[in-house]
Amino acid sequence: MTGLLARVPLLVLLAGILSASMYIPAVHALLRDAHAEARAFFYWGTMLLAIIAAVSVAISRHRSTNVTRSHLVALLATFVALPAVAALPLGEILPATRWINLYVEMVAALTTTGGSLYLPDRLSETAHLWRGLVAWQGGLMIWVAAVAILAPLRLGGFEVTHSADSVSERGLGIMRAADPEVRLMRHAATLVPIYAGLTALLWALLVAAGEAPTPALIHAMSTLATSGISADGSLVAADAGRWGELAIFAFLFFAVSRQTFTADLHPEQVVRLTQDREMRIAVLIVVSVTLALFARHWIGAFGVDAITDIGAALRALWGSAFTVLSFLTTTGFQSADWAATRTWSGLETPAVLLVGLAMFGGGVATTAGGVKLLRIYALYAHGRREMNLLVHPHSIAGGRGAHRHIKSRGIEAAWIFFMLYALTVAAFTLGLTATGLDFGASVIMATAGLSTTGPLAQVAGIDAQGLNGLPDATKAVWAAAMVVGRLETLALIALFNPDFWRN
Repeated sequence: MTGLLARVPLLVLLAGILSASMYIPAVHALLRDAHAEARAFFYWGTMLLAIIAAVSVAISRHRSTNVTRSHLVALLATFVALPAVAALPLGEILPATRWINLYVEMVAALTTTGGSLYLPDRLSETAHLWRGLVAWQGGLMIWVAAVAILAPLRLGGFEVTHSADSVSERGLGIMRAADPEVRLMRHAATLVPIYAGLTALLWALLVAAGEAPTPALIHAMSTLATSGISADGSLVAADAGRWGELAIFAFLFFAVSRQTFTADLHPEQVVRLTQDREMRIAVLIVVSVTLALFARHWIGAFGVDAITDIGAALRALWGSAFTVLSFLTTTGFQSADWAATRTWSGLETPAVLLVGLAMFGGGVATTAGGVKLLRIYALYAHGRREMNLLVHPHSIAGGRGAHRHIKSRGIEAAWIFFMLYALTVAAFTLGLTATGLDFGASVIMATAGLSTTGPLAQVAGIDAQGLNGLPDATKAVWAAAMVVGRLETLALIALFNPDFWRN
């Protein structure tokens, strides 16, 4: 069976998995007695599987001369073409909507960007479940693709430590001589049970905290995929309360570092986690930004004589910590106490802070987007070394610190990516502005797309109804930004490299 699947092109295989997953919302709609929705998902799933099976038989004998290259092309085609497949059943149950809206909605889901062009009550519970399921599969796909496809090509953040990082070369079992298809199947067999098991565990915790099963499942899938999708539009309306937020907060750390879920860590796993560069810089950012926000709101509360309300102060502290980690991992959930923070002090939180957190992003080989913490660490370590040379120009770097792990080529790659990221933000901001959007909203929407943090659009004051009313050109540019942000600019540039296409 594995050999048969290995002969099927990656894009066709992913389309088959997506089509087969349509049976899940079909069963869910049937249990809700929503027979029209159940028929839409069942019929489309069945027809698509029949078509995909025929295509698989027809092209199973064809084999690409460069499988790794075909996999990278398949990833790009997946984020461009499969949203149209995922939108087909929604077109049946939402006849009074336009196709461009459905397509952008599914691009936001599959790229784990989240956000929505529809008000929460516009979609049924089954439709929200489908959005969450598509995003969950998109997160799983990028998990597997990061270590099986992007890492051998030194992309996706692995270009920073490829020369010395034992995790990216040995710990994840990536061997350049291995067959790319075998490598893909091996990593899928390793990561899929972990991903599904973590989702099931969080789902059980949210249900135990008092949330209904379907919203709890959507929130669990959205947390692991860092999509921020919710049937109610946000966590504020969730029934799990603060216990549910605490569970989600703990599981968000799986988007901070790949060390939290790789199955082949060294025995001293806890020690490695405390020494992990991505984990340490994430904790530093969460703690420092949370304390800075709390101090700012504490000063505001002092001005309105609310400083003695200890309960409100603690809620403000928790709301800040949860929201900071959520946007750092590009999830975009907001704590129910986030609004209480502003009420306590009477101050608004600057939107640029959340934009900056989303741009930083999560860990390499995780479902999070953004620049990635490992690149931020590389630039920080290099900057610290350069400042040290200003004081001690004749000093020689020793074997400790960042230079033992990150070589000069890795630092150069991190700097190149950061500059490309900044240029890409500027390009998409210009493109969105050209479609008629004002400059401030264009900056935030471009960052939301490139960092795969859809809820950032709400920061710009553009709710679902506002997104739905945007011009088609604006939606198309935003969809392109989501695809570019998910694949990263270096991967797209590799596709335009002539050497990449030579056999």
